[in-house]
Amino acid sequence: MATIQETTRPPRRLDDVPGWFPVLDQLLFDWFLNRQETTGMRGDLLEVGVYMGKSAIFIGRHQQPAERYTVCDLFEGDAPDDANRAESTKSYSALTRRVFEENYRAFHDELPRVLQGPSSVVPTEVAPRSCRFVHIDASHLYEHVQGDIGAAHDLLLPDGIVVLDDFRSEHTPGVSIATWEAVLNRGLRPICLSTQKLYGTWGDAEPVQEELLAMVRERSDCDLSVQEAAGHRIVRLKSKGMRAPDFPPAKHAEAAEEPEPQEPADPAPAPAPSPARPAPRRRTSRARKVAVDLLPPVVTRAIRNARAARK
Repeated sequence: MATIQETTRPPRRLDDVPGWFPVLDQLLFDWFLNRQETTGMRGDLLEVGVYMGKSAIFIGRHQQPAERYTVCDLFEGDAPDDANRAESTKSYSALTRRVFEENYRAFHDELPRVLQGPSSVVPTEVAPRSCRFVHIDASHLYEHVQGDIGAAHDLLLPDGIVVLDDFRSEHTPGVSIATWEAVLNRGLRPICLSTQKLYGTWGDAEPVQEELLAMVRERSDCDLSVQEAAGHRIVRLKSKGMRAPDFPPAKHAEAAEEPEPQEPADPAPAPAPSPARPAPRRRTSRARKVAVDLLPPVVTRAIRNARAARK
């Protein structure tokens, strides 16, 4: 059976990469990561669960010098238990490490550090308190998500950001339970909710939340609602005709779109010269002929002699 990469052409832009990464979340990823960089915050980046690489490619653009970027996925590897194996077979059977790496290399010169295996390997491979941004989008099973959230807590810097995907999708109740359990019992402070993701921190949520609210209130393409629940301010955002932030095209996109050089056209033959038109014949008006016929012979001969002399 052909893989996705074998049946489609290489991506030319981010939207060509299969995956679920809505425009609102692209805006929020960009905003949180830019804010960290603007304020001088440095730390490693981590994505757990990459699928075909769409959000991983986006995050990779924000890797700063001396920062390490790590991604983790089973790819075509063995799942740690029967439930995870069934989940992978049903939803991600076409995913291979080669597909991910080819998609990523289309936009970046170097791959991130790739861990192929279950997310449980991450805590042994990534240093504690080393990350500024962690995106969790791996297994939807409660036990795995609970472990991934615990790992994020240990790996993040004090004011680092964690993003939890599928926290309220109807087909992922395990993610919902693990997410709100972390908010209610494990100290996670929500900053905002998008349609699919919860953005939170174990640090002080209020300063970043205030800046986020100020940014959103300046926009006309984002619906905003603010609620209080269990001692937390819940900021809910929804796209309203929003456009994705600019993202550079793939490295080969411009070359692929350039028209092929054309052979120079042969010069058009010079037009054939028009045949010379005979000089118009001199016509004598009827009135002049009548006048000649009616004049006296002496005058008529003088006129004819004058014409003959001109010829």
